[in-house]
Amino acid sequence: MRNPLNSKITGIQPSGIRKFFDIVADMKDAISLGVGEPDFDTPWHIREEGIHSLERGRTFYTSNSGLKELRNEIAGYIKRNYDVDYNPLTEVMVTVGGSEAIDLAMRVMLDPGDEVLIPQPSYVSYVPCAIMAGGIPVPIELEEKDEFRLTPEKLTEKITEKTKLLVLPFPNNPTGAIMEREDLEKLVSIIEENDIYVLTDEIYSELSYKGKSSSIIEFPGMRERTVYINGFSKAYAMTGWRLGYCCGPQLIMKQILKLHQFAIMCAPTTSQYAAVEALKNGDEDIAKMREAYNERRRYLVTRLREMGMECFEPYGAFYVFPSVKNFGMSSEEFATKLLEEEKVAIVPGTAFGDCGEGFMRISYAYSIQDLKKALDGIERFVSRLKTK
Repeated sequence: MRNPLNSKITGIQPSGIRKFFDIVADMKDAISLGVGEPDFDTPWHIREEGIHSLERGRTFYTSNSGLKELRNEIAGYIKRNYDVDYNPLTEVMVTVGGSEAIDLAMRVMLDPGDEVLIPQPSYVSYVPCAIMAGGIPVPIELEEKDEFRLTPEKLTEKITEKTKLLVLPFPNNPTGAIMEREDLEKLVSIIEENDIYVLTDEIYSELSYKGKSSSIIEFPGMRERTVYINGFSKAYAMTGWRLGYCCGPQLIMKQILKLHQFAIMCAPTTSQYAAVEALKNGDEDIAKMREAYNERRRYLVTRLREMGMECFEPYGAFYVFPSVKNFGMSSEEFATKLLEEEKVAIVPGTAFGDCGEGFMRISYAYSIQDLKKALDGIERFVSRLKTK
């Protein structure tokens, strides 16, 4: 029989995160700090708006681009935060999560052989999406000494005549790194001089613990060459609602919309009505959740340092990225033994790129009580390693 499978797809490795999720699912009393998902329920007033939309029979397709009211709110949100204007009719589109937006943007913008610069460690979808779009992913290995920020030097050394797209994954999953305004400003001239386009994934933009988050779209000339991606999963605890959005120049967005029409049709209607309420009245919810995350962040960094694990201070998202290089084992070995001996699951840094070797991702999207119990297990494990 002829092979029914696409060789490009079969060559892509499954997510390195899933292995530990699957083990934990079958392990009694295991504690997982591996999930990148808020532990908060979606705020009630947002859920209520979704319920009311069902009660009112709003169960039909929306426009392919999404509810007009929602696109207006998205454009208003970006204007308030970054003083950047997008036309809600032609430059804003609602997607099934931010992940769909990443996939669509890459498929629309890349021709076979185009190179995509991807700072790593970073979210697991960027490399596979680049490959599936026919592009060539080019990792930029970020370093702890730079607080895992993308520096002009790191960017410049990876640019070739084939470079088409730069991914800016900040605030970052898994490191928690951020790019402040002065960091982004240093990249602008390099991007323009080399005629590079940008995909900025800002799904964690509201979870920044060092003041207001900055975006590359704020700088002159960058809005015209950037696809901005965000969503509702992290800021509003709406992961299961599967709703994101992308904004960009009409030239690009017209093609993204076309692909979205054929592949998806439209994002879930109920979720869109709930998202309108989130953008209108959800600022206090974000502030409360961010305060709780910040408390957990400080607790984790303090505990990890007290037990002798090196850990730079992350200022974004809800992850810490401690080093395990002093324990004489790989990230995979550390995670496996910790799970076997203490029933605590964390994710090896290599799940987010080869340069994640020697680090672990720990999520603090859990209660202080759960974090304390898990950190006690990690401390016992580390103490045994030190005595060997």
